[in-house]
Amino acid sequence: MPSEPAPISDAARHALQQELADLHTERGTVAATLQDSDSVVGDKADEADELQRADELRRLDDRISEVTTRLSEADVAGPPSTSMVGVGSTVTVRFSDGSVETVHIGETAAASDQMLVTADSPLGRALLGRGAGDTVSYDAPEGQAAAVVVSVGESPDRSG
Repeated sequence: MPSEPAPISDAARHALQQELADLHTERGTVAATLQDSDSVVGDKADEADELQRADELRRLDDRISEVTTRLSEADVAGPPSTSMVGVGSTVTVRFSDGSVETVHIGETAAASDQMLVTADSPLGRALLGRGAGDTVSYDAPEGQAAAVVVSVGESPDRSG
């Protein structure tokens, strides 16, 4: 975890808020099936099921706490910078083959964000702390690669 709160993109914030809502719903469902430990009637299998539900409740509570903390930290951090690449930034990059892509720098991979580059990936690490016009090099599956940061913030094809 970084020492300072890191901003997150709007898409990442929305995904975390949705996950939090889903976690609360799932927690409510699991909690409704949990019985008072003194009232468990049945055999060892019933007791084991009850323990498993209690473990699941703890796991859900832990994840709810993590997501809530991350959203609070993002609120403190404010919006992503538009001058330097950081977690939460939207970055337009021109690769050495001439292709241009706009990517989002995130903490963890999200299946819903096809353009997400994690901050700990080779490209993500190379982009962090860089600004428009900077050239970065990074390890790609096919070997060393380079790219130029075109812009940080909104993608260049968006009109104001």
